[in-house]
Amino acid sequence: MAEQGGPSGGRPEGRGRQRPSGPDRARGGARGPRRRSATAPSARTRRAEPTRFAAYTLLRGVADGAYANLELPAILRRHRLDGRDAAFATELGFGTIRWQGFYDAVIADAAGRPLTRIDPQVLDVLRLGAHQLLGMRVATHAAADQTVGLATVVAGAGAGGFVNAVMRRVSERDLEQWREAVVPPGGGAVSLGVRHSHPEWVVTALRASLLGHGRATAATVDAELEALLEADNDPPRVHLVARPGLSSVAELVAAADAEPSALSPLGVVLRGGDPGAVAAVREGRAAVQDEGSQLLAVALARAEVAPGAPARWLDLCAGPGGKAGVLGALAVEAGADLTAVEVSPHRAELVRRTLAALGRHADGLGRRIEVRTADGRELGEDEPEAYARVLVDAPCTGLGALRRRPEARWRRQPSDVAALAPLQRALLASALDAVAPGGVIGYATCSPHIAETRFVVSDVVKRRRDVEVVDARELFTDAAGRPVPGLGDGPYVQLWPHVHGTDAMFFALVRKLT
Repeated sequence: MAEQGGPSGGRPEGRGRQRPSGPDRARGGARGPRRRSATAPSARTRRAEPTRFAAYTLLRGVADGAYANLELPAILRRHRLDGRDAAFATELGFGTIRWQGFYDAVIADAAGRPLTRIDPQVLDVLRLGAHQLLGMRVATHAAADQTVGLATVVAGAGAGGFVNAVMRRVSERDLEQWREAVVPPGGGAVSLGVRHSHPEWVVTALRASLLGHGRATAATVDAELEALLEADNDPPRVHLVARPGLSSVAELVAAADAEPSALSPLGVVLRGGDPGAVAAVREGRAAVQDEGSQLLAVALARAEVAPGAPARWLDLCAGPGGKAGVLGALAVEAGADLTAVEVSPHRAELVRRTLAALGRHADGLGRRIEVRTADGRELGEDEPEAYARVLVDAPCTGLGALRRRPEARWRRQPSDVAALAPLQRALLASALDAVAPGGVIGYATCSPHIAETRFVVSDVVKRRRDVEVVDARELFTDAAGRPVPGLGDGPYVQLWPHVHGTDAMFFALVRKLT
């Protein structure tokens, strides 16, 4: 519980009007029109409304290490939220996480104290309140009333008074006025990081990625970077994939409020509704999967392999099973088996559940879908030259999937890039050993970071004389069979949120020489 007058209790530091800081100080402290709540503090609610409490529960779970996209469905079920209530809780929770960096700057200014002097529970409540005021169409009095009620429930009456005062200060400016107040001038990585709610190091890494992958030049990179950061904060649309042989695009369109994907030949885009309500999804014949992820699996299946290559395909890092589901279905259609390898027992079990329907389908056709709990770094030595196609969906920082996993931007650190590098190289090297002569390896990440993409492939390939990188762009065609534009200058393929509407995906195709 927060104590009144402590770091999370009482009123913001100082009495009366808060001293302006940052750009506000340079303008003499000018403020926008005051938008006080019509509800007096004594009349405010002392309970937590279910949708807001659900969003708060999500933020606390993320703070404890949970993944937001995995945590939210269970929270919604626990609070019995569906329809508009579930949509509100989802936007409130995910939107707050996306914009946390910007809201923290606003809260620190409005509270007149550093965030380290605000109780973490109360800080999460204030972040939710700031998003309602600045990022959602919630009336000021409702946002303030419900935020104070939530604070009172989770942290005590003293916290409620403090939150009331901070919310009143936040409501005195609109979004643009707060941007003017808290975004540092200059337009560099620090400025862009606050404005678009990304850590400074991520902004710098994304800028280098745009240049390094040939997406931008020195003359265009600033505009490209701004567009990419904006796209990271757009809530993603829900994409479904129809697993070949088990379901179809037509079935999904007929069963849901959906339209065929313009990008993926196997995908549909939900206009609304719960994907879990779609029978094919519940039964494992279809799944929620980003369009870019679908395209990578399709591209590997389309790549030419030498005649006589083994009728065995391999997903070397299969958890949680999305790409394995598409790749396995395409393998069965092609008369091949799929082995899916995952080092984590928990994630391997997720893969087994995801592929259960596919496994039954494969059995009926005399093919095999096998899921192993094993270390992919050792498989190349254990089974040399045993597979025709190998997918290495390498563990990475996930900087390309910040729309779907917004907490990753706050959780990841620059040191994670270096820590993952040996694992990524070892997995690719193992895949090169596991593939048969004339076979192909697809190396993929959902990060555009140069150190996780081009550098990994070039470092591993240059140590061998029996492999070559080939241009994979012709393997990427949209639902109408047309080449997907904007993939880069080859031989590597790069998908971008602000260009393709997908997660940022990297794909390199490597061929084992005969």
